Amino acid sequence: MNSFSILVIDDEEAQLQSLKSFLERRNYNVYTASTGEEGYKIAQNYTIDLVLTDFRMPEWNGFVVLRKIKELNPEIDIVVITAYGSLEDAVEIMKAGAYDYLTKPIDLDELENLISRVREKQLLIAENKLLKQQLKEKFRFDSIVSQSGEMEEVLNTAGRVANSKASVLIRGESGTGKELIARAIHFASPRFDRAFIVVNVAALPENLIESELFGHERGAFTGANQKRIGKFEQADGGTIFIDEVGDIPLSVQVKLLRTLQFGEIERIGSNETLKVDVRIIAATHQPLEEMIQDKKFRDDLYYRLNVVTIHIPALRQRKTDIPILVEYFIKKYAEENRKEIKGVSREVMDHLIKYNFPGNVRELENIIERAIVMCRGDYITQNDLPGQIQMITEKSILDPYNFEGGYQKKVQAFEKEILKKALEQTKGNKSAAAKLLNITERHLRSRLDILDMK
Repeated sequence: MNSFSILVIDDEEAQLQSLKSFLERRNYNVYTASTGEEGYKIAQNYTIDLVLTDFRMPEWNGFVVLRKIKELNPEIDIVVITAYGSLEDAVEIMKAGAYDYLTKPIDLDELENLISRVREKQLLIAENKLLKQQLKEKFRFDSIVSQSGEMEEVLNTAGRVANSKASVLIRGESGTGKELIARAIHFASPRFDRAFIVVNVAALPENLIESELFGHERGAFTGANQKRIGKFEQADGGTIFIDEVGDIPLSVQVKLLRTLQFGEIERIGSNETLKVDVRIIAATHQPLEEMIQDKKFRDDLYYRLNVVTIHIPALRQRKTDIPILVEYFIKKYAEENRKEIKGVSREVMDHLIKYNFPGNVRELENIIERAIVMCRGDYITQNDLPGQIQMITEKSILDPYNFEGGYQKKVQAFEKEILKKALEQTKGNKSAAAKLLNITERHLRSRLDILDMK
């Protein structure tokens, strides 16, 4: 029997037995109940992973079942099923904490796909919880504030690669937290008690990058008045984090490749070869593949660095992280500024959710720090936000004559509107909406995920 347990609650016996039979044929451990109260008692006495509950039932309807079981165990995922579905019902059910919403007659393929997604999500969360628990006292994964599935995948990959010696390439826009992930990998690795050295290549003059990485002997060049130990020697036994690796000149890339291949370096002005044991974590926001085509980045170095790639999504692609990040930054900066601030107004949160954050998490942090300084009451209000956020979020993105926000943002807004209307017309049935739009259901679900319309 499959260890994944599903509780089905439905007052229609035929529907109950039909679902039970379907799920048991797929080797799930199935419990059934004909009332919400009976289902609640089962959830109290057995380990349940997923609840499929009818919406229209006497005494306890789907909302009551949802609330009661979430109070019992918030980690149980709940899917509400109804024959009287509407977009309004779906919105309210999702707001109340349901994982998803299905309409009768149930599309069994859609149900099977939904259960697969629930299982994958729960496995990912369980792995990350175990990892965080193991590292809680010693390492720093807990300093990464997130609740989105996108960041759960990032943390999961980081946790898996931490114990290895493999080089890691972290990709993502500026401000997404690449250095934070690099630090987490280092402090979760066997090298945690050795040096973690950061080199920001973009902040260095091009003629000093080689010296910064590999060091130099006295008199090696004009201004080299004394011997300098490079970052690789400083990181011996530990980890070096090379930020904006795409900015390294081709002449220095050759030396970096040799270090990756053989663990050897030479200071500028010296013929002595030094052995170093350093793990390399590199990061970039640049399209390295295009740079290779343009002969600006070596393909052999790219393959050496790119043993494991971790892509950190932009904040606009994981907007479910915004509320928890806002809460974290308010606590941090309220304490620093000795202010008693309880949170943000609903209007402020609405503005922040709508804003696309070109500067990502770093920009959000700066906005909250500024708002804390400016705030005069218990809650941050619109008047405490920078003007550009209010300007961008207040204008209608669907106005074809309003070009504020740029092409990509407007195209995404129109696509969201199309998908929303299709789902409204099909009462939330994704399979039917896909047929209406003449695309596959897989394509539809993919776009809904990418556009944060789950």
